[in-house]
Amino acid sequence: MSGDYIEYETGKFAPVVAPISVDSGLTCFDHEILTVTDSVVGLTSATYLDAIRAFMTLEVAQIRYWDDGSDPTSSEGHEVNVGDIITLDSAAQIANFKAIRTGSTSGKLMVSYFH
Repeated sequence: MSGDYIEYETGKFAPVVAPISVDSGLTCFDHEILTVTDSVVGLTSATYLDAIRAFMTLEVAQIRYWDDGSDPTSSEGHEVNVGDIITLDSAAQIANFKAIRTGSTSGKLMVSYFH
């Protein structure tokens, strides 16, 4: 693995992610709460508008996602666990983001948009 990771007592690893700096020059202008169900969902274009960064945290249940426009499945895509952070750093990644839950419980993404 490249980059900085922390190891939990369970033996799982998670990336060390720094929060968005208030000195980044970006302004948070909107947010949404996205429920990730057993059908592929994307972010809401009427909400993200001209965003160039999205900052997300996952609550409730595990999900998987792709940010290249491909449809994830419950077994393929980047795995995200409750408490993990996802940062999308371009308008293309935001527009192409798609997610699906991995189990029987829907996940909930708390999303903040910046420009």
